[in-house]
Amino acid sequence: MRIRTDDMVEIIAGKDAGKQGTVIRTDPKKETVYVDGLNMIKRHQRAQPSPSGQGPGVEGGIIEKEGPVHVSNVMLLDPKDNKPTRIGIRRTEDGKRQRFSRRSGEEI
Repeated sequence: MRIRTDDMVEIIAGKDAGKQGTVIRTDPKKETVYVDGLNMIKRHQRAQPSPSGQGPGVEGGIIEKEGPVHVSNVMLLDPKDNKPTRIGIRRTEDGKRQRFSRRSGEEI
């Protein structure tokens, strides 16, 4: 996957199309990413006591959290002009892989 944690992306399909956010987690096996504050889903959570017995623990109820977005539905934002771009991979002189923006040619 060419999208990594802490990348700024724009969602290009679905209910949040056109919105931008930061990738907080990736799941390469399922080819999904989790974008901060986007694709919010509601889940029921049971209250749990803290493991040490001290403090409040985890509160129960209906919580909202980020849902997965397939990697094909997000595009990385170009660091130069903040517009969606495709990502290319090229090798540096010392043989390391380097991601770059296809839009501007700038390194990511």
